[in-house]
Amino acid sequence: MDIDEFFRRLWQDYVAVTPQAQRIHELFTTSGERVVNDHVAFRTFDHPGIDIHALEPALLELGYRRLEPYTFTEKKLRAWSYRHPDADQPKIFFSELDTAALSSTAQRIISTLTRQLDLPHDAGPDHFWGGRPWPAPRWEDYATLRAESDYAAWVAALGLRANHFTVSVNHLRRTADMAAVVGLLKRHGFTLNRQGGEIKGSPAQRLEQAATVADRMPVTFADNEVHATPTCYYEFARRYPLPGGELYQGFVAANADKLFHSTDLAD
Repeated sequence: MDIDEFFRRLWQDYVAVTPQAQRIHELFTTSGERVVNDHVAFRTFDHPGIDIHALEPALLELGYRRLEPYTFTEKKLRAWSYRHPDADQPKIFFSELDTAALSSTAQRIISTLTRQLDLPHDAGPDHFWGGRPWPAPRWEDYATLRAESDYAAWVAALGLRANHFTVSVNHLRRTADMAAVVGLLKRHGFTLNRQGGEIKGSPAQRLEQAATVADRMPVTFADNEVHATPTCYYEFARRYPLPGGELYQGFVAANADKLFHSTDLAD
């Protein structure tokens, strides 16, 4: 599979559970903008078979290389960023939950799910839009996880897929700064993540970001209980140049910490 097909398949799965992303994409393109994807992000558990160590070889085969590590102690997460030699390709932000840092109750729930892991060893990049690789959790267990870790509950219910795509504001012309993007989204009725402010980061940090609040969709849990559950969100990033003139290509942990809330604010 080539990299263009990888992102095409990833986008198809993403907009199927995030219809606002398709509407926002069309909002920009119908006004003459060219929408370029800055990065995508993935979430997973640190369980063998679906942890970063197991899944990243598919990214490396596409040409990506692992760069900076990130740690989110309060959220019990660790993450890595990835870049492709072709600067036109999106960056990747890949995080995993440190399940050992959770309560024994949460660990038991996650262990029950991962013991039923059904993930073909030869799926390669298909893992990244494969969805939930275990049977649906019980609603009661989902709620228990969510009370402790929104991230844990999200992965339990939705599995492996792009958590968000990101519009590169640097490539926009009519809405060429974050304030203009935020204003456009609000005028068209989209709800934004306000954790840390609607615009997170600053030119001094070389990166500004904003995000919508996640869409919701009905998820059928065990025992056929159906509940509207947060899915994915759409992000927007503007990068600023380093002293040498190249645009900053990394991530800001303080921004990412607030952006993780885009899924739990959907309640």
